[in-house]
Amino acid sequence: PVKRLRPIVRCPTVRYHTKVRQGRGFTLEELKAAGINRREAPTIGIAVDYRRRNKSIESLQINVARLKEYRSKLILFPKNAKKPKKGDSTEEECKVATQLRGEIMPIRQKALVKSKARVITEEEKKISAYVTLRKARADARLVGIRAKRVKEAAENPDDVTKVPAGDKKAKK
Repeated sequence: PVKRLRPIVRCPTVRYHTKVRQGRGFTLEELKAAGINRREAPTIGIAVDYRRRNKSIESLQINVARLKEYRSKLILFPKNAKKPKKGDSTEEECKVATQLRGEIMPIRQKALVKSKARVITEEEKKISAYVTLRKARADARLVGIRAKRVKEAAENPDDVTKVPAGDKKAKK
């Protein structure tokens, strides 16, 4: 190949984050997962960017699959035809090999799957998204305080002020 193989990355910002494009190079973590040495990668046409970090497991898996597919299709000619090394291709593969011109494993945008409009159910109407989110945030914020209260109540069972809110007896 004339050009180097580059990773699939997502574009930044909300406006473009649905699109994917070519990145600068594969991360060291992606190369390691694919079983390719970081010093060997540039010699077999793989771009490497040691500064880039993987922010999600999905992107790591996609790029590792891309590297493995490329490695399986790649035909490496042996330096010494009489003594081929472990990763080199066989003589038959070398004879039928042709030079690839143009883009290496081009990146295709996935077509958006449009869902059909449907009627909102009564159950969905009852649920308030705002209230649900506020409750979740409050629960996350108060988790330590509530755990502390339960612990103190367990230590002092006769102290009425330390009893959790659900255990207090209701007034008539």
